[in-house]
Amino acid sequence: MTEPEIFTDPFAHREGTYLLSHSVGLPVRGMREAVGGALDVWEHDTAAVWSQWLSIIDRFRTSLAHLLGADASSICPQSNVSSGLTKILGALRKTFDVDRPVVLLTEDAFPSVGYVCEHAGYDVRFIDIDEDALDPATWQRHLTNVDVAIVTQVHSNTGELLPVDAIAEVARAAGALSIVDTAQSVGIIPIDVSNARADFIVGSCVKWLSGGPGAGWLWARPNMIDRCEPDDVGWFSHDDPFEFDIHEFRYADDALRFWGGTPTVLPYAAARHSIDVIAKVGITAVHEHNQQQIDALIGALGHLVVSPHDPRVRSGTCIVTGTDNDVTRLADAGIFVDARRGGLRISPHLHTTSDDIEHTIAELRTRPS
Repeated sequence: MTEPEIFTDPFAHREGTYLLSHSVGLPVRGMREAVGGALDVWEHDTAAVWSQWLSIIDRFRTSLAHLLGADASSICPQSNVSSGLTKILGALRKTFDVDRPVVLLTEDAFPSVGYVCEHAGYDVRFIDIDEDALDPATWQRHLTNVDVAIVTQVHSNTGELLPVDAIAEVARAAGALSIVDTAQSVGIIPIDVSNARADFIVGSCVKWLSGGPGAGWLWARPNMIDRCEPDDVGWFSHDDPFEFDIHEFRYADDALRFWGGTPTVLPYAAARHSIDVIAKVGITAVHEHNQQQIDALIGALGHLVVSPHDPRVRSGTCIVTGTDNDVTRLADAGIFVDARRGGLRISPHLHTTSDDIEHTIAELRTRPS
């Protein structure tokens, strides 16, 4: 296996073999300085703090837009995926001609997605866990009288990579809008929204982008923005946040209408820095390195790998049969993974070397039967 020359350079030093980028990515180098800049202006130029802080968030939007092939005006910061979904579903609900519009998602979606849908005033339908959610025809069978389809690009419990563009096309043909959840894919699966078929995309920087918690985001297709009038608004949803006229509210003319009240700042300073660092390497290079290492795991462990073997439908996470006891035993050996549904989730990133993978394989092979 060929190692990229930069595979250790972007990330902070850590002990052991960290294989949990599906949970929280390792911080990149320079993160303290990136966040410290936001604190410095607070300490030394407090009178000008908002212009400085807002420029940090503007740079976050610009960096993320560059990564996604988007226009920054179509991106709105959110605290997390759930917040973004809540605002989108709330705004869309007012556009439908029924009291309880219908939303469709898979039972393998992350639980937060289901929680949001259950409380958003929609009739929630699920594609059962034993159905083939990778097949657009499965979605097509369920899309009768559905208003919104929420497609999880990578199922965190199975490591499956769903064909989101094909599913979005099927949804559109059935008269449904589509929202794609990229929490487990952005930063490891190349995403180009200029060719995306979805109407909305939500994501987070806490996992593969190594940006830490608090820097979520949503992307809205430009022709959807004017259609949406979110209920959850605040002064930063306003066309001119600093107008300060309590009797006059005008939605921002871009995706910032989804924003809300006083924003957080430090998470976006951290996330912008990590996005820029990883973007210099390139998501394609990250993906290729990750897939080489998953190939090694599959080649060595065979049927013990229960996530997809086919590169066309597998994500950046390899799932190997195992239990919480294996998580503890591997941690004792300096290898850090977690377990879901009887499988160990293993997510190599640029900082993962071939020696790390060989060590992991050796430990998995010597598990007590």
